[in-house]
Amino acid sequence: MKRTHLPLNALRVFDAAARHLSFTRAADELAVTPAAVGQQIRALEDVLGVVLFRRTPKGLELTPEGTAGLDPLREGFMRFEESVDAMQAGQASDRYTIATPREFFAEWLAPRLARFQADTPGIQYILAADEHADFAEANLDLAIRLADGPGELEGVLLAPALRVTVAAPQHRDAWIDWPGAPLPDGTNACVKAGSPGQALASALAGMGRTILPLALAEGAIARGALAVIEGPELSQRGYWLLAPRPQWRSRKVRALVEFLTAC
Repeated sequence: MKRTHLPLNALRVFDAAARHLSFTRAADELAVTPAAVGQQIRALEDVLGVVLFRRTPKGLELTPEGTAGLDPLREGFMRFEESVDAMQAGQASDRYTIATPREFFAEWLAPRLARFQADTPGIQYILAADEHADFAEANLDLAIRLADGPGELEGVLLAPALRVTVAAPQHRDAWIDWPGAPLPDGTNACVKAGSPGQALASALAGMGRTILPLALAEGAIARGALAVIEGPELSQRGYWLLAPRPQWRSRKVRALVEFLTAC
């Protein structure tokens, strides 16, 4: 029989029924009804063209045909378990590949990753150069992006989506703009930055005031390097921790996500 045609679910039911020699106890193990077990066994017998069980006054017993296939079947299930363990060992790896805006990494993420690393010795971080790197091509575990939602990926908001207007204590009376900054209409900015990170650096240098995500600016605010002029107020965009669903289900990713969202 071709591998693609193997009745794996029915074989799993057969293994349980053969161990218990009872459709009822097999049903309890598999969380199905005894009728469902019987149906799977009959379907398997139809596919194989053999009888696997017979009922006797002493109860259910395997036929010679059923007994002949049982040991190879169980060996096969053991190999399946070894395969799953091997794949999960890869998930449990202590290596994380992350794509993140460099300014957000410096201001928010790096201190938290350092604490996670201290709690879990041996962890290694690989930082992608491009925050918008393709997950498959860059073999990413996670990405952090300033966005208005997770889109087609699984995601969680790392911090409340808030924004603030900030400036250095000594600053020019001018605006610093960047793509996505909701500056007042008609504003003639003295600096047109290419990213919120460049706007942050410009504000820290005293080149003017700007509107930034609170999560990006809060470290500089706490240090006294920036002062809040207005806000915080709700923002459409926030920093999202993102991954495709398979990565999101992995144990190592769940561990880091739980840590970062609890910070």
